[in-house]
Amino acid sequence: MTESEIVGTPAGDARITWHPAPGRARLVLALSHGAGGGVDARDLRALAVGLPAAGVSVALVEQPWRVAGKKIAPAPKTLDTAWRGLWPALAEKGLPIIAGGRSAGARVACRTARELGARAVLALSFPLHPPGRPEKSRADELLGAGVPVLVVQGGSDPFGRPEEFPDGAYELIAVDAADHALSVPERAAVTQREVLGSVVDGVRRWITALV
Repeated sequence: MTESEIVGTPAGDARITWHPAPGRARLVLALSHGAGGGVDARDLRALAVGLPAAGVSVALVEQPWRVAGKKIAPAPKTLDTAWRGLWPALAEKGLPIIAGGRSAGARVACRTARELGARAVLALSFPLHPPGRPEKSRADELLGAGVPVLVVQGGSDPFGRPEEFPDGAYELIAVDAADHALSVPERAAVTQREVLGSVVDGVRRWITALV
């Protein structure tokens, strides 16, 4: 059964929706959304449904701008401020925390991981660069996380295909034919359900190897 709470931050009220592990959880996976969507993204939902049985309590985090009903995300500095502000609510469980999110949420997790004491970072659809602008690389955020990182990246993501990522101390799961939303076309060799299942399985294996 999910539980929702409003958490005040210096950037406004955020919302955390908990998908608790049955029995005793061994860690918390905190996931935030991107700049163009919310926590109803299909990959976030799949992880929230699929991981609790493995002892992982999943916390889906809505940034204050989404809670307030705004359409446009604020500057990265404001996103980071909100994430820092809600972190104590995540830490109340007394468990190791893996920080993460999709797109802009993944950037926030990378930028703040070491400072906040995150055990690791899960970066879904990390926006390595703006579409068509590979010279505007954000690789420094990914490489500077300072903790173990898993990137899950679509093979056709215009924000950075798997082969564009630099060498570094992180792991990467490439999802063939998937776009930035980890969606695959109907003509793809795999179904959307199979893609999401493989993402959940890959993340579960990575977490199991970490803790």
